[in-house]
Amino acid sequence: MTSRRPLAERRLQLTEAAIRAMTRDGVPRTTTRSIAAEAGVSLSVFHYCFDSKQALIESVMTTITDHYVGRVKEALRPRGTFRETVRAGFGAYWEHVCAQPGEHMLTYELTQYALRTPGFEPLARRQYERYAEIYEELIGQLGETMGVELRVPVPVLARYLAAVTDGLTLNFLVLGHDPAAAAAILDMVTDQVAAFAGGGVAAGGGGFAAAHGFGSRPAGPR
Repeated sequence: MTSRRPLAERRLQLTEAAIRAMTRDGVPRTTTRSIAAEAGVSLSVFHYCFDSKQALIESVMTTITDHYVGRVKEALRPRGTFRETVRAGFGAYWEHVCAQPGEHMLTYELTQYALRTPGFEPLARRQYERYAEIYEELIGQLGETMGVELRVPVPVLARYLAAVTDGLTLNFLVLGHDPAAAAAILDMVTDQVAAFAGGGVAAGGGGFAAAHGFGSRPAGPR
């Protein structure tokens, strides 16, 4: 007999079950019945918690993102330099990608599924809007805790970083893990963020530029 649990708790239970089932079997093969079985609940409980497939998919997208955002926020506690703090945040995200590649692959599957299914397109748009919103939130957290002011608009930087990490993640899923290459790219992006904050490479004590023999120079037009 299924025990009574708060609706929010039951929704999370079903969402996590859906993530496991979709990661294992793929989105097209995952049914409401298989998700209910994965969660150990009756089908009626599933329909009580989710009144549409759209609601379930949105919950899955949001929950996967929540899995790593909490880690990134924790990693962004102030460190010796602004650059070190930013690099720690990227490192925390990348650790989750390497530890849970199936979850990240699922996010791309869900994007394609939403774009190809009539009526589901807004889910894909919302998914990528949220990526940028999360970066805006993280940049704001950095600004408050480290007292930095950026030389570029926050929304522009947020979209840029969302695009970079999205592309790097897909590259990893397709080509496999190359630790040195991933570290070099994350170092380079970190150096860019440090420069946008007015610190340049000098604020971080090295990174991609130093490792490859480039010196710091003033930001701005050539």
